[in-house]
Amino acid sequence: MQIVLHAGAHFTDEGKLLGSLTKNQDLLAQNGIALPPPSTYRRQIRDTLGQMSHSIMATDFKGAVMGGMIGDARPDRMILSNDNFFGVPRRAIRDNTLFPHAEDRLRGVSALFYGEELEIFLAIRNPATFVPALVAASPNHPIEEVTDNCDPTALRWSELIIRIRNAVPHIPVTVWCNEDTPIIWEEIMREMAGLDPATEVAGATDLLRTIMSGEGMTRLEAFLAEHPGVTEIQKRRIYAAFLDKFAIEDAIEEELDLPGWTDQMVEQMTQAYDEDVYLIERIPGVTVLTP
Repeated sequence: MQIVLHAGAHFTDEGKLLGSLTKNQDLLAQNGIALPPPSTYRRQIRDTLGQMSHSIMATDFKGAVMGGMIGDARPDRMILSNDNFFGVPRRAIRDNTLFPHAEDRLRGVSALFYGEELEIFLAIRNPATFVPALVAASPNHPIEEVTDNCDPTALRWSELIIRIRNAVPHIPVTVWCNEDTPIIWEEIMREMAGLDPATEVAGATDLLRTIMSGEGMTRLEAFLAEHPGVTEIQKRRIYAAFLDKFAIEDAIEEELDLPGWTDQMVEQMTQAYDEDVYLIERIPGVTVLTP
């Protein structure tokens, strides 16, 4: 069985991807793809990994977890999503690294699902907006604790992905930038489900609706209806053009107000992020989805 683990990151799609995939339950079932409810595996996998780390006897951990998710069914592919898999937001940064426990979690889940084909799907985000989002999500914890007094200009997603590849080299990784997500939403859904690129999916504009005005969405839908058969590349250009004109400013503006941060620092971090994505594209075993 192919098992897809969508591991976030935090503050990227925030559950919307799972919601859009859920709109395609019948299509997924027809193609042998299971989408079990998160309530059947998030806590269960976490607890099971803990039990495995302390176990000294052979136990069918895998059978128990799989049975809870899909019963006796045997799909060809299964999609699991949990943006806390690598760690909770207030522990996402330690020693100037992102998600320092990612390798241990992946070694554990690889052992749990031994014999199955695992894939990792991960959205990344400019540290200049990711760090403030982490801080905002933990209002009861000091900034120093959440960020571990990190140097935010030193944070690199490529470092995390290289660690993942070294820890579990048999597991391929698919990555995309959160900033591109509204434009490539359909492709992300299809890739995660393992569907043919030409397959029509429901919820293809779900994310666009959250950042585009109602008038803009109405005009976009009318335009697409009047121009059937546009290619994927053409569609992305159309999305970008409509976003340029009808984007909701409050929905796309980022709050970057952290103590000591300057415009120059944010610009430096953004440039480093762009260079980091370029590096990630060249890591063996990694696929980067781009507009």
